[in-house]
Parts: sequence; C-alpha cells; structure tokens
Amino acid sequence: MSQAMSFQPVIREQDISISDKAGAQLNAILQNADGGVEGIRIFVSGGGCGGMTYGMTYAENIDERDKVLEGDGYKVVVDAIALSYLKGSDIDYVEEGLNASFVFNNVFQSVGGSGACGACGGAA
Repeated sequence: MSQAMSFQPVIREQDISISDKAGAQLNAILQNADGGVEGIRIFVSGGGCGGMTYGMTYAENIDERDKVLEGDGYKVVVDAIALSYLKGSDIDYVEEGLNASFVFNNVFQSVGGSGACGACGGAA
C-alpha cells in the first residue's frame, strides 16, 4: 500500500532560517505596510552565471501552493519552486555604516554551486 505525499504548507527551520535581526526588520516592515498585506514574499529569478537572484516583496495573498514561515510578528511566504533554491539558506539583516540590507547566505551552495564561476574577472 503506497502513501501519497501531501503538500505541507509550513516552511521548516532546516529549509530557511531567519536571524533575530532579520526577523525584527521583517516585523518592522510589516508594521509599516499598508492594509491587505499578508506577509513578505521571497522570490527567486534567473541571475546569470553567478547563480540566481533573490529578492523580497509584499505578499498580498497566500496561494494554495505557497509555503509559510511564521516568526515573531512576521510571515515569510515562498512558493514551492523558489523554496527548492532556498533550502538550507540563512537570511540575515546587515547594517554597515549607512547601508543596510537583507543578506541571503548559503543559497547557491544549497543547489550544488560554489557561489562564483570566476568568469567575470573573479578568477584567481
């Protein structure tokens, strides 16, 4: 007797981890968002030879194929395909002088790459 795998809508900690600092910033962003925002959507798009491009936007709705990670005052929404590129990643929020941004660590390595190809002037 075979068991069909069911879709699990919850993102597990081993799939994506969010630092306390990133979580606090996500919470602050959502507190200042207009009404109708369900959470923060993380997306992945093609990025050339160096890997994929990772970004965030407001999630106005959560689809049936989305997965959700709930933290202290925030929800992160990721579709199942993007999650396959994010597995094992760590999301942090880094402030350096006047610059501040979310940083996605371990993303390219989680799909078998080194994070750099060396073809764009990065070769040693």
